[in-house]
Amino acid sequence: MTASFINPVAAVLIIPATAAVLLVLMPGYRLTARLNVLASLMTFAAALTLFVTERPTPGTYVLIDDLNIVFIALNTFVGFTASLFSASYIGHELESGRLTPVYLRFYHAMYQIMMFGMNLAFVSNNIGLMWVAVEVATLTTVLMVGIYRTHEALEAAWKYFILGSVGIALALFGTILVYMTARPVIGEGSDAMVWTVLVTRAVAFDPALLNVAFVFLLLGYGTKVGLAPLHAWLPDAHAEGPTPISAVLSGLLLNVALYVLLRFKILMTANPAALAPGPLMVLMGLASLIFAAFMLYRRRDIKRLFAYSSIEHMGIIVFAFGMGGPLANFAGLLHMVMHSLTKSAIFYAVGHVAQIKGTQRIADIRGLTESHPALGWGLVIGVAAIAGLPPFGIFMSEFLVVSSTFAREPLLAVPLAFGLLIAFGALLLRLTGVAFGKPLGSTAPVAASYVPLYAHLALVLMAGIYLPPPLVAWFRHIAILLG
Repeated sequence: MTASFINPVAAVLIIPATAAVLLVLMPGYRLTARLNVLASLMTFAAALTLFVTERPTPGTYVLIDDLNIVFIALNTFVGFTASLFSASYIGHELESGRLTPVYLRFYHAMYQIMMFGMNLAFVSNNIGLMWVAVEVATLTTVLMVGIYRTHEALEAAWKYFILGSVGIALALFGTILVYMTARPVIGEGSDAMVWTVLVTRAVAFDPALLNVAFVFLLLGYGTKVGLAPLHAWLPDAHAEGPTPISAVLSGLLLNVALYVLLRFKILMTANPAALAPGPLMVLMGLASLIFAAFMLYRRRDIKRLFAYSSIEHMGIIVFAFGMGGPLANFAGLLHMVMHSLTKSAIFYAVGHVAQIKGTQRIADIRGLTESHPALGWGLVIGVAAIAGLPPFGIFMSEFLVVSSTFAREPLLAVPLAFGLLIAFGALLLRLTGVAFGKPLGSTAPVAASYVPLYAHLALVLMAGIYLPPPLVAWFRHIAILLG
């Protein structure tokens, strides 16, 4: 293993871990906020170097390949922009008295531990270590969701903790079953938990035990993905926690569990006698899409509205990966990236809007394009993108999902298109009142950084107009790897 490889991989883990320790010890909001941004930027820079450094033979605990580099780069980029947004957002919370300096130090330290946990899950080659990393990321976000210490915030944190614990327990049992089916073939010890070893020997595993393991893994990690009916924690966590955490939950943490599911899906497909994972993923993805689409009409809280939008889009992504094949996998991968960028941008806008208006109730937010044009039009563009309007990247990915489904399973394409249209109508219905009309509430200016919001929207727009050929070739290669 060369030094050129060790440095970037170690950096995406060591930088956030070290920053978390320093943030606990450092006083003063401005200093900790700047260190949080700096650490996130350094982690993102280290992740980018993974594209140009030599990749070694996978080790017992660390794996770098084309699949996880996509997730690492996306994770660290959104983590960086969320830290920029968080600096101005959390500063306002301090000034308004909702948070104290002690809680802010705790918040920034937990933010970096969360980034460490997610990065560790992505680079892990050991399925046990992967499970531990997902648990670390989950527990830190639980603590951050309840940071306001209100009754509602604590209730949301406990709901998240209880349901997340059930999910992670099911995932642990599934992981143990994978080890049990691998042990007779590979032998006892850590090799029976190394993903790259498991994939190469999976054809000899007991298919019945492997099937049971995948059901538990799908239910366990599906809870973290936010798939219906395992989604109940997600709307409360988004609504009651700090908005930067809502952006990270939708844009990043859901992707971590999705990544783990994809690793186990590859493992399942390596055994021809095992249960095909695709139909189960298609079923849960389609159910999540249609359920969330109808629930969008009943939301009265703007953050809950976009939480259900996240459930809808994770359903689309899981559906695409469940369909499988080069085109559907390509569409699922592209949709995941576009959703992360777009949904985090929407929460950047919503966070400052909620601070200005002093409420998250949709009925009390009106005429944003007139009272606060930069935020209002940013929200309009974000909702247009997440609703699947051209020329944004989500339109391209949804078109690919629908067209590939029509080509292979026309009957499945009907409920898929139906769910997309229902969600489209709900989002445009809510957007009309929030963005246009006579302004309600405060019209005071907001001291917000618009760079994260418009940087994300620009990337989503560019992806809808033109995807660079090297990026297309790279995504195609990953789509083939996913089977």
